[in-house]
Amino acid sequence: MGKSRNARRGRAAAETVVEDVDGGRAELIPDRDRTRAWTLLIDGAPQSHVDLDDPTHLSFEYQRRLGHVIDLAAPPGRPVQAVHLGGGALTLARYLAATRPRSTQQVAERDAALVQLVRRELPLDPGARIRVRSTDARAGLAKVPDGWADLIVADVFSGARTPAHLTSAEFLDEVRRALVPGGVYAANLADGPPLAHLRGQIATAAARFAELALVADPAVLRGKRFGNAVLVASDRPLPVAELTRRAASDPQPARVEHGRALADFTGGAAPVTDAAAVDSPAPPPSVFR
Repeated sequence: MGKSRNARRGRAAAETVVEDVDGGRAELIPDRDRTRAWTLLIDGAPQSHVDLDDPTHLSFEYQRRLGHVIDLAAPPGRPVQAVHLGGGALTLARYLAATRPRSTQQVAERDAALVQLVRRELPLDPGARIRVRSTDARAGLAKVPDGWADLIVADVFSGARTPAHLTSAEFLDEVRRALVPGGVYAANLADGPPLAHLRGQIATAAARFAELALVADPAVLRGKRFGNAVLVASDRPLPVAELTRRAASDPQPARVEHGRALADFTGGAAPVTDAAAVDSPAPPPSVFR
């Protein structure tokens, strides 16, 4: 049983919180370099990092890349209406609330026990307009009104794999329905050689959106290792030049592919449908060592 926040209050050194949730064994491990920061692991796989004192700090590289998308989704500081599919420790929802005050956010996180753990141990700012629903991501998306969201972020993993029903063209039809015209969709994808899943996801998004960009480590794009890639899609031109600049200046620099180069990268992959969709590939054990 995990230790309560009250039990830890005032301690010089926080302790790891371990608790069984719906998705497996959750661990909240204190960050020894940051006083009130924690890393969330599920069955040993890192899921989120949260700094309660500085919600704008994004430790994981893929979260920083999604943070760039959030920053560029609208003029600086402008409130937005956002949907997060997958919650984890609510890192990106906290980031958006801090960088775009008065934004309204909905989060769909299937793991109700995880939501309770995060609310208890890593409480949200009571002034943040973040509504968290314990529901499947696609079911939660279906309840979003037509044209409500300026931004939809998908970061859903079950056992370190994205569920099949969140990889299809029909799923993206729901994304488009919920977005305002010209709204932005961003998805955290994970794949390794031969990158068949990633190529299929790009082809699927290209069948539904006019503009795409992909942000990833060059080694991942070359099929040299398993890793994350952030796919960004919209029906309006994307801020590719600024996204490229930010990705290149990260502590772990990334490359941005778009236009013809991204189309060529798909290698003729076909869009994924509900009937043919499968979970994303499982990462090799070495990824989490």
